[in-house]
Amino acid sequence: MNCEACDLKELELENFQIREVLRCILHTIVFHRALGLVRPKDIDLELFEITYVQCGDAEVERKINEKIDQFISWVEKHPNKKSQICLSFYEVKNKQASWFTNKIERRSWEYWYINLNVAQHPKAHSSKSHHSKAVVDPGESASEDRSLRRAALEASLREVLFQIIKFVNEKKDHIPSIPSAEGVSFPYEITIPSSSDSAFGMDMFKRMLQSGHPTMLS
Repeated sequence: MNCEACDLKELELENFQIREVLRCILHTIVFHRALGLVRPKDIDLELFEITYVQCGDAEVERKINEKIDQFISWVEKHPNKKSQICLSFYEVKNKQASWFTNKIERRSWEYWYINLNVAQHPKAHSSKSHHSKAVVDPGESASEDRSLRRAALEASLREVLFQIIKFVNEKKDHIPSIPSAEGVSFPYEITIPSSSDSAFGMDMFKRMLQSGHPTMLS
């Protein structure tokens, strides 16, 4: 069975930007894998001059928010670490295990790797040293640095969105037939780092792909 993977550009961001960035990326991917009629919903980001589209489905919204909450909790316990979130699409197959029993098997057909580098930057201090009076106000310098980082992240996030659109337009042969089960999207799973695995990353998923038996993780 064909299985495709898209390794998205790494984004450097701060804790307060995680939720908006992940909502934008995850909803964009799921929207492009939507089935049938959906109610597209335009969302304007508060932190960036970017608009993305959601499926307008409460269950998709709930699932994505739940996983983002879990990821933010992981980041708080593992500060200043690079991390990866995997959004994978799969199909469910009934496989006959014996004459009398059937085995339900998940077969993944697409992986999306969201690479994040969550950095903690020192906050601006209002206090000044004796020698900094004639030089630059540290508060102004820190504010300018934050503005530059925000602009860089916005540009990188735009690149990621274009990368998603390019991938869905070019890679189509691996998409399975539309499942009979109800739902706005193909079945999918969002996997985040676990609390016991701070080194969680792409290597595990690459091994899964190479093994030819990509069992989904919850």
